[in-house]
Amino acid sequence: MAIGLVRTKLVAVLIGPAGIGLVGIYLSITAMANTLAGMGIQTSGVRDVAKHHGDQNAAGIAATVITLRRVCWLTGIAGALLLAIAAPWISQLSFGSGEYTLSIALLGFTIFFNNLAGGQTAILQGTRRIGDLARKQILGAILGTIVSVVLYAWLGMNGIVPALIALSVMTLAVSTYYSRKIPLAKVSMNWKQSLMDAGGLLKFGASMVVAGLVGAGATYAIRAVISNELDLQAVGIYTAAFTLSGMFVQFVLQAMGADFYPRLTAESDDHAAMRRMINEQTEVGLLLAFPGLLATLALAPWVIRLFYTAEFAPAAEMLKWFVVGCMGKVLSFPLGYALLAKGQGKTFVVTESIFHLFHFLTVLVLIQPLGLLGAAMAFAALYILCCIVLLLLTRFTIKFRWSPSVLAQLFWMTPLAVFVLSIDLAFNDLVSGLLGSATALVAGLVCTQQLSIRLEKNHRVNRAIRSLPGAKLILPHL
Repeated sequence: MAIGLVRTKLVAVLIGPAGIGLVGIYLSITAMANTLAGMGIQTSGVRDVAKHHGDQNAAGIAATVITLRRVCWLTGIAGALLLAIAAPWISQLSFGSGEYTLSIALLGFTIFFNNLAGGQTAILQGTRRIGDLARKQILGAILGTIVSVVLYAWLGMNGIVPALIALSVMTLAVSTYYSRKIPLAKVSMNWKQSLMDAGGLLKFGASMVVAGLVGAGATYAIRAVISNELDLQAVGIYTAAFTLSGMFVQFVLQAMGADFYPRLTAESDDHAAMRRMINEQTEVGLLLAFPGLLATLALAPWVIRLFYTAEFAPAAEMLKWFVVGCMGKVLSFPLGYALLAKGQGKTFVVTESIFHLFHFLTVLVLIQPLGLLGAAMAFAALYILCCIVLLLLTRFTIKFRWSPSVLAQLFWMTPLAVFVLSIDLAFNDLVSGLLGSATALVAGLVCTQQLSIRLEKNHRVNRAIRSLPGAKLILPHL
């Protein structure tokens, strides 16, 4: 995460809001193409590998891995060609001209490399190689930062496409290195067998494709609306606030989700175990994310100045609404996985489609009277809706409800968040920043204590906490 923040600052300085906006549009285009090309293979691959891993079926794991790798080659090539063919139309739709046709066509290389990398990552996640996943992310982030900064410094905005391609190559290289370390049983499979087995992956993955396309399409459409209603610089400011708000939360959710989805899938026949795991995951997510989100609320103007430049100042007000949405994202994240673990692809597709359509329409309605702030408010509204709908669905599916412990966390966290937002309205940036930071510090201490209690005494997190000066005064149970 720290590496990503450094990269964000350097890139903002080197290419400015317009450059960040162009990167945002390119990424939303490649997200759609990646989703279509991937055919949901990564998600279904994780599910199948995790099932075999839980059953200690070495031959099943090996067969799934072979099929996964072969299919990713085919879908990667198809996706790259599809994007190249559609490039003129996408350029016209996104920018009102064909000026960016060649750049969009070249992004097809990222589709190919990312598709291969997605298959390798699915293997790591399905076999629960959490350490390797973490090392992959860190090494990939370091290499990606070095390459992108060098290219932006050398070529400016002309370095955007080369940087995105180079980043996808780095991701593939690192993913392949770690996935090849996994010992696999020797299984003989020809291409015909792989293609037959791929049918099962594609059947479950098809629902992921539809849901992913709707999500990526909504993200792209929102940026296109901002570009057409306002300008490319406005897209950059929106992207800056969106990226910064989600960076910390995404770090937390990825760290948890890498292990959570395979474990939940393994217990998909035991609803009581699923309910317990979802509640535990929700608690841990809240305790990890809340102090950082509260600090971001309190220090929004200062955070924007620190990680971007003065040109991005309007992003500060947007950041606060994105943070509210991120809190809802932490709450809804474990709930969404329940549908996937139960194999309810159609339900997942329908709900995801409704969510993203709601998000896009809300942006469309709010952006004209409120500008960029309206787009940020729409994000907060989206995750309020997500929480309500997913709670109802999981209640029906596995009789889920939040535990008293989760409700207790929300009972003290919500008033603190409202307090920090209130002092921001009542005082200037300096005073509200100081008061909000003090509140976030207290919240951080409480969350650390609560998290520590939930972990075993000799857990590595507790060992790290014990090494901090004054830890035993705050956490006497250690």
